[in-house]
Amino acid sequence: MHAPLRSLALLLSAGILTGCAVGPDYRSPEIALSSTFLGQQAVDLRPVQRQADLTVWWAAFDDPLLTHFVSLALEQNLDIAQAAARVAQSRAALRYADAALLPAGNISASAARAYQSVETPLGQVLNATPGFDRSGSLYETNLGASWEIDAFGGLRREREAARAAYEASAAGAVATRLAIAAQTADVYVTIRGLQARIAIARQQVDTRRQLLAMVKLQYEKGIAAELQKNQAEGSLTQAEAQIPILEAGLDSAMNALDVLLGVQPGTHRTELAPLKPIPAAPALAETGTPAEMIRRRPDLMAAEQRLAAANARIGVAVAEYYPKFSLGALLGSATAIANGNLFTGAASQAQDVLGLRWRLFDFGRVDAQIAAAHGQEAEALAAYRLAVLRAAEEVENAFSALVNREAQVGILTRGESSFARARENSFAAYQGGVVSLIEVLDADGNLLQARDAKAQAQTEAARAAIASFRALGGGWDARDTDGQRLAGNLSSTNDR
Repeated sequence: MHAPLRSLALLLSAGILTGCAVGPDYRSPEIALSSTFLGQQAVDLRPVQRQADLTVWWAAFDDPLLTHFVSLALEQNLDIAQAAARVAQSRAALRYADAALLPAGNISASAARAYQSVETPLGQVLNATPGFDRSGSLYETNLGASWEIDAFGGLRREREAARAAYEASAAGAVATRLAIAAQTADVYVTIRGLQARIAIARQQVDTRRQLLAMVKLQYEKGIAAELQKNQAEGSLTQAEAQIPILEAGLDSAMNALDVLLGVQPGTHRTELAPLKPIPAAPALAETGTPAEMIRRRPDLMAAEQRLAAANARIGVAVAEYYPKFSLGALLGSATAIANGNLFTGAASQAQDVLGLRWRLFDFGRVDAQIAAAHGQEAEALAAYRLAVLRAAEEVENAFSALVNREAQVGILTRGESSFARARENSFAAYQGGVVSLIEVLDADGNLLQARDAKAQAQTEAARAAIASFRALGGGWDARDTDGQRLAGNLSSTNDR
C-alpha cells in the first residue's frame, strides 16, 4: 500500500477505536409503578397449603398428568418451533451486521482462449503485421480486499440494532414458551372442569330418572296424577339436554390440548377420559413487586429491546450526514501467454483504492430518514410503556379473579349443603304427601345449579391462578441469562 493510503488507513482506524458513534446512546426508560399490587395482600392471605415456585409453577398443582402435558407442550409445540426459527434468523442477521465491520477478501482467477477473425478491421490490420498469430491466451489471478471504514459509527449502530433485534427475538421465544405452558395448563383445567360438570349433570339425570320411576309407579297405582308424571318426564329431559352441550365443549377442549401438544386431535383422549378432580390452585410463593415483574417478564424485555433497536437506527440514519470511506487493494498476476511466467515479477499487478461516498446534496432525504427513525423510536417507547401497564393490569385482574373465585367456591359449598338438605326434606315430604312434586323438582334444580356453579367456580379459580403465574412471568428462571438456549433463557448482554 502506498504511503498516503497507509497513513490515511491508520488515521481512520484510530478514529474508529477512539471515537463515538453518532446518534443517541440508549438509556432504559423510567416507568413509575407502585411498590405493591392492589390485590397482593389478599393473595398472600389465601389459606392454601401448597406453595408454587414461579420457575415451575405447574408442578404445584399436584397433578402428574398436568405436569406431563406441560412438559410435552414445551417440547413439541409448533408455536415454540416457529419462535426458535425466528431466533435463528435474528442470530444470522446479527452475524451479518458483525461481518460488515470487518474487511472482506476475495480471490479470482480466469483463463481465456481467443481466436481473431481477419475479416474485421482490427483483424485486417493485425494480419498485415509480420508474425501475427490469430490465436491468443490470457491467464489472470488476483487477490483482492476491501474495507468500509466505520469512521462515524453507522455500521456500529446497525450492529447495535441487530443485537437488540436478536435479544428481542430471544425474549419473544421465551415469552412464547411461557404462554404455551400457561395455555396448556389452562386447557387441562378446563377439561377437568367440564368433566366434573358432566358428572354432576349425569348424577342429576340418574336422580330424576329414579324420581320418574317412582312417579310412574304411583301413577299406575292411581296415587299420582298424569300431570305429575309429565312434570317428572319434562324435568328429566331438561337435565339430559345439558349433557350434549357440555360434551361438545369437552371435545373442543381436548382437541385444543392436542394441538398445543403438536399432535393430531384425539391423540390423548383416552388418557384424559378417566374422571379426575379439578386441580386446586396453589399459593403464590413469591408475587414480587411491579418493578420485579417487569424485570422477569420476557415480553416486556422484548418490548424494551425493540425500543433499543429503534434508538440505534436513529444513529444509522444520522450517519448518512457524514462521508463514507473505504479502502481497497488488489494484488495479482496476469500474462497473455502460457509460457510459465504467470507468477513472475514481470506479470505482477497491484492496485490501491481509496473510496469516498458522501450524500452531500441529499441532506433533505437524510433529514426525512432521521425524522422517520425518531418517529419509530417514539412508537416503540409508547408500545413499551403500554406493555408495562397492560402487564400490571393482567396481574391485578388475575389476583382479583383468584381471590373472588375462591370466595365464591366457599359460598357455593355452603349453599350446596343447604340445598342438599332441602332436597332430602322436600322428597321426604313429597313421599308423605305433604308437598307436591313441584317442590321436589325445584329442590333438585337448585341443588344442580349449586353444584354446577361450584364446579365452574373451582375451575375459574384454578384458571385465575394460572393467569397469575403467567402475568408474573412465571415458567422460567429469569436469573439464567444464557440467551443461546431456547429452553427458557434470554441473553441480557447488550453490545453497545
